[in-house]
Amino acid sequence: MNSPILDDAGKLILRLGFGVLFLMHGIHKVMHGIDGIEMMVVEAGLPAELAYGVFVGEVLAPILIIIGWHARIGAVLTGITMAFAFHLAHSHELFDLTAQGGWQLELQGMFLLASIAIALSGPGRFSINGR
Repeated sequence: MNSPILDDAGKLILRLGFGVLFLMHGIHKVMHGIDGIEMMVVEAGLPAELAYGVFVGEVLAPILIIIGWHARIGAVLTGITMAFAFHLAHSHELFDLTAQGGWQLELQGMFLLASIAIALSGPGRFSINGR
């Protein structure tokens, strides 16, 4: 059962699921600010202004992915955002497990891997770009 329509439907479900879940993190930062992000950026020796990139990575990029307009670019941006998150906020948890035996960073790992999958596969035909 190798159908182009099923492939495109799968890409749509991946885009919508990932995009909405990722966007929720961005909406939280819009509503509550990015002081914590800014503090982590400064502590890492980076310019404080770099913290505002979270709005590109967690608001603009997921919207691009959801609507399927330049979704590959959006996916690269969310992937970069997750790479920064791993480095700045979660590097001390990379090898930690939860009490249930799962990886401590399952959500972050899924976000990173979904970003890579969307960047590689594209948005599919059920998108504004239609490819």
